[in-house]
Amino acid sequence: MNQNADPAELGRFNALAHDWWAPDGPMGPLHAITPLRLDYIQATRPLKGLRVADIGCGGGIVAEAMCRAGAKVTAIDLSSELLGAAQLHAEDGGLDIDFRETSAEALAQAMPGRFDLVTCLEMLEHVPEPSSIVAACRTLVKPDGEVLFSTINRNPKAFALAIVGAEYLLRMLPRGTHQYEKLIRPAELATWSRDAGLAVQDMTGLVYNPITQVYRLHPTDVGVNYFMRTCPAA
Repeated sequence: MNQNADPAELGRFNALAHDWWAPDGPMGPLHAITPLRLDYIQATRPLKGLRVADIGCGGGIVAEAMCRAGAKVTAIDLSSELLGAAQLHAEDGGLDIDFRETSAEALAQAMPGRFDLVTCLEMLEHVPEPSSIVAACRTLVKPDGEVLFSTINRNPKAFALAIVGAEYLLRMLPRGTHQYEKLIRPAELATWSRDAGLAVQDMTGLVYNPITQVYRLHPTDVGVNYFMRTCPAA
């Protein structure tokens, strides 16, 4: 079965599995931004009691945060090593998360319309066909639910900050984590969302100050990292 995945990307992330949960390790920025990600996720309603699908969960950082906030989480990824690390860490923390090694498209076939919330964070820029992931997310969500995406813009500013700065100068992420041509402009993500039957409700930026080393949400600056909140169109 053909899967919407890049073997090179899976290999790169599999190699990071042992260090995924180290706050000062190669995935340190993901740990640093998770409180902000959780704030954005809960900006419209609390997670407690919601059924959530976390698409491209990696080592489970956000899945655990949502579970601790009271959500019932199904978290999927195609990286077997990362899922193993995610399962072990969740078990050590006494968390009940349904981790599955499957694709978004396969989960959408198996569980259409079953989730109050679908999150797909820092994942779309790593797959060959991101529009297919967006369509799968639409299939998974309930008619009154929400789908949240986060990714990186494609422009000179994003290239300078997210790739050259973060990966080569500051070494915040391993070199090669992102490829410029795979980054996604907000207009592209909005088009894929509309084509899938999702209405865009909000876009919010995530900005980083290299001097203070502090991240924060920004209501208008989507020049580099950004979130997009969508819901099923009427």
